[in-house]
Amino acid sequence: MADVVVVGAGFAGLSAARELTRLGHDVLVIEGRDRVGGRSYTGTVAGVPVDFGATFVGPTQDAVLALAAELGVDSTPTYGRGKNLIRWRGRVRSYRSTIPRLSIIELLDVSRIQWRFDRLSRRVPVDQPWTSPIADDLDAISLDGWLRSVHAGASTRDLMAIMARVTWGAEPDAVSMLHAVRYVNAAGGLNRMLDVQGGAQQDRFLAGTQEIAVRMAAELGDQVVLGSPVRHISRPPDRTLTVSTAGATHTAAAVIVAVPPEHREAIEFDPPLPAEYGELNRHWPQGHLSKAYAAYETPFWRADGYSGEALSDEGPVFITFDCSPGDGGPGVLLGFTDARTFDPLPAARRREVALNGFTALFGPAAARPLDYVDHRWGAETFAPGGPTAAVPPGAWTAHGRWLRAPVDGIFWAGTETADRWTGFLDGAVRSGLRAAEQVHQELSRRA
Repeated sequence: MADVVVVGAGFAGLSAARELTRLGHDVLVIEGRDRVGGRSYTGTVAGVPVDFGATFVGPTQDAVLALAAELGVDSTPTYGRGKNLIRWRGRVRSYRSTIPRLSIIELLDVSRIQWRFDRLSRRVPVDQPWTSPIADDLDAISLDGWLRSVHAGASTRDLMAIMARVTWGAEPDAVSMLHAVRYVNAAGGLNRMLDVQGGAQQDRFLAGTQEIAVRMAAELGDQVVLGSPVRHISRPPDRTLTVSTAGATHTAAAVIVAVPPEHREAIEFDPPLPAEYGELNRHWPQGHLSKAYAAYETPFWRADGYSGEALSDEGPVFITFDCSPGDGGPGVLLGFTDARTFDPLPAARRREVALNGFTALFGPAAARPLDYVDHRWGAETFAPGGPTAAVPPGAWTAHGRWLRAPVDGIFWAGTETADRWTGFLDGAVRSGLRAAEQVHQELSRRA
């Protein structure tokens, strides 16, 4: 028995549990996986910690940065000195800055679309986007539909497709335009979301982001139970909730469900939640994104004057970063890969096509790594998908108001429910703290 049961030991659930414990509540965290961290998962390549999930942090992501500092997890700047590369229309070219070097007409079109996009995003309130006067119009079309309606050029649409893949793990035609502008607004604008220096990719954690979750869980100790998927939550009239796994039953005065909306569907609620909650879960799907890492004796691209950042309009590797621990080696390239073509391949073929992608950008030396590893979030057996929800047209105006509305002592957390930095680690931490405060107020009111 506990005051509060938290379902999910990702950044949202652990942040909520930690805050509620600080406020004097007895808390139990139940996690279906055999590890903590959720969509933060750190592995290794050539002995170097690398993040298979959430990787970067940047300015204004104050919640996760404060948490990391408090727990003693140090960040380091993402390497960005030198020229970036772009593989575009069959040619590899170098450029500097966020926007690749295109023709003057293409650059003007990119600037025009970015200006219109940012202007729209400022008209959509992050906390209640369905209340915007333009909400119905924006939610009626996809990001791709909007781009075509404003006559965006082919290069602009292809660049926005890369953004959609790395941001939501989906193509532009799968994402509501209302969701896109609301998401970007929550991040502080397109530049803040996409930039390295001064943006969301500015820094990373040498030990990996999962180390933050591991240290939170260590503080909580035996309050965290792993390998126990929650299957059933009952809400009897006396307001004492019952949370059941395959091997145990727990009672609590309140429950925080800190999992993505799509995965709430795996939990049976008794009595059933109001129909609106089920509709939301079915219309808030996870995207699919995969990563490939290759390690080399040294970051050889640095000696050639390149930053390790690259874009490609040919798959499966469509964007890269330098995640090396230092100049002396090993050198580590991170490649985001297109799950549609990458995930179905056998392991040996995935390695081959990923290295072909690195080689096309960085030359023959990229074909001979010391080590290689990849991770496919869509192939996970438990709670698959990532990096965040790819919300389709029509979902926000029809179902968005139920995203985090409490019901009968059940509260909701997770980065999808955040009003700032939605979809990022920072949003997850903020959502956990918000849910913890809601529960604390509710329990204090009952006392």
